Amino acid sequence: MAITYEGKNKRWFLETENMGYVFGLDEKGKLKNLYWGSKLPRFDDYPGVNDLVVMDRYTWNDEFSVRGEKNNVEHCLKVEYYDGVRDVVLNYVNFEIKGDQLIIKLLDEQYGLSVKLFYRLIEKYDIIERWVELENNSDKEIKIEDIKSASLYVENSKKASLNYLTGMWGSEFHLRKEKINEGSKVLESRVGKTSAYMNPYFAIDYEATEERGKVYFGELAWSGNWKISIQKRIYERIGIISGINEWDFTYILEPSKKFITPKFVFGFSNEGFSKASQNLHHYQLDYILPQDKAHKIRKVLYNSWEATTFNVTEENQKILAEKAAKIGVELFVIDDGWFGQRNDDHAGLGDWYVNKEKFPNGLKPLIEYVKSLGMDFGIWVEPEMVNPDSDLYRNHPDWVINFPNRPRSLQRNQLILNLARQDVKQFIINFMDKLLTENDIDFVKWDMNRHIFESGWSETEVKKQREIWVKYIWNLYDIWKYLREKYPQVTFENCSSGGGRVDLGIMQYADQVWTSDNTDPFDRLEIQEGFSYAYAPKIMMGWVTDWGGKEAYPLEYRFHSSMMGSLGIGADLNKFSEKDFEIAKNQVQFYKEIRKIVQEGYQYRLSSVTNERYFAVQYLNEDKSEGVIIYLRNPMRFGLFDRVNLKLKGLEDEALYTIYEGVKDEEKEVITLSGKALKERGIIIEDSSKKFLTYGKIDHFFSRILKVKKISNNIK
Repeated sequence: MAITYEGKNKRWFLETENMGYVFGLDEKGKLKNLYWGSKLPRFDDYPGVNDLVVMDRYTWNDEFSVRGEKNNVEHCLKVEYYDGVRDVVLNYVNFEIKGDQLIIKLLDEQYGLSVKLFYRLIEKYDIIERWVELENNSDKEIKIEDIKSASLYVENSKKASLNYLTGMWGSEFHLRKEKINEGSKVLESRVGKTSAYMNPYFAIDYEATEERGKVYFGELAWSGNWKISIQKRIYERIGIISGINEWDFTYILEPSKKFITPKFVFGFSNEGFSKASQNLHHYQLDYILPQDKAHKIRKVLYNSWEATTFNVTEENQKILAEKAAKIGVELFVIDDGWFGQRNDDHAGLGDWYVNKEKFPNGLKPLIEYVKSLGMDFGIWVEPEMVNPDSDLYRNHPDWVINFPNRPRSLQRNQLILNLARQDVKQFIINFMDKLLTENDIDFVKWDMNRHIFESGWSETEVKKQREIWVKYIWNLYDIWKYLREKYPQVTFENCSSGGGRVDLGIMQYADQVWTSDNTDPFDRLEIQEGFSYAYAPKIMMGWVTDWGGKEAYPLEYRFHSSMMGSLGIGADLNKFSEKDFEIAKNQVQFYKEIRKIVQEGYQYRLSSVTNERYFAVQYLNEDKSEGVIIYLRNPMRFGLFDRVNLKLKGLEDEALYTIYEGVKDEEKEVITLSGKALKERGIIIEDSSKKFLTYGKIDHFFSRILKVKKISNNIK
């Protein structure tokens, strides 16, 4: 069984295909974490409570750490009871096993606070989900001041390194690595959403590589303020605590009420970072993404923003739709500017009615025309925001998040609606209902373009005002859940000034995410590389645009950069030459041939764009019979060399593979070798460009895409 309780030593064993996770009760009846790592052959091989290294007079290794009980690791739970007591004492009550779930019940009997620890095993991907349910069984209020989803522990070593994703607007998902030293390292967001500054992902390794070594990893499924703390001392194991950020947060747990934390997802790989990423990717496809569309192929989309910005009209959108259909686009998306008095970003946001000057007969004529061209129709919305210059704000100035007697800070000329309010929640549901009911819409791009600053909520009682941080997100999820259930035909894309709200929480409702507003094809390589450590390629939207200059990047290079996930096009098609249209049509056709492997396959990073002369990513289908290699030169490091030895991964040693190049009807064979040879000796990627280049010229950027096909199961 995957979950086993050993009564003799009072230990619980949670085992997946390759991972073991063990905790037990000590002599005082307190839960202690005992082991997390490679699955061991026997239960007797795992450590017991007496095997813990305890070099301090205070407690460590608590399976669920609290503020109290001599605990000295960062706490998961801190409350204040009605009489001012701030010390939590939890005693073990019982446990229950329900299939792939384990539930441990703890109780602070004096004050009637019940705590349930939930564990769910994802055996195939060596992943465990953890979350916590608090219940107030007393007749008095309990003030929650801090509630995290889990505390974890990994082995202490001077070799331990922390890997995380950081950045800013236009430069998200940059991978960083640093040694873990004594003290605390905090990854967090305080801006009301996941943020571009940090992402709720971590990995700890011990000099691991892509294919070898131990990697412990985790992600938090939460789209608001979050926190991951990594705490180290000289002797004790390294502690990891993750959950909702306690900054500016309290929550009044009323009698008979419950509070459920977001899931903290963690796993282990003994085969390096590649396996860790692949497990996360396919876990997301199989367990996190909305399952009605999780395994459906993402369509090639065109978004008209760069071509027309706010100046959208029925006429100019029809012209763009014709040109998009000409190159094989399957989904046409109209962006900002179709509603209210929205002629720039200063006005109209919040007034979700069709602008009659731009669309005299509404959206239906455009939608019908787009569909007559064989494409689906999509639309952009930003429901959480409002411009001060709007009818909505003039009628409901109290609906925005604000502190009385304090300025209302604008960002991008807009304020943020208080989704924690039920009337605001209902307003958004109502206008989205009207939009989707009256129009044959297949796709919604949902944007969210600012941070929360003045986090006031004066309409509710003072003691509950700091609940805004969680109630906002709960209502956001409720809205998305409602829309998905009522409009199952609609595909939803999550966007927040680019990749500012990418996490497992929103991914339970969004089919894909907008990775970054920065669509420069070379800049995107580092963004997409970092993204790949934590999130599946399928959900990552990449657009072919003119960002960075058409004179700098060949159109093929722009396409190849964008083909590493789900493909979109945002370039101004009105400025395309006939040659551009020919190239674009061929590249779209080519992507359609390889996209199932890219979107559903297993991804291997063959290099790092920050360290190598090139960036190459390989994808393999599950039975290893077909693959794709996407190669792009890194001109910052390339120097004068024009040849690269590329070693493939994941192939079957004894099988015979042929490498091809080109679209299906014009494929050219490059080389045929055994799987082992392709992994050990590799293939040569040879530039067709000049050796001596001037930086910034279009021939400085070179790319190729190769197909891998198994032609025999056995070379003999």
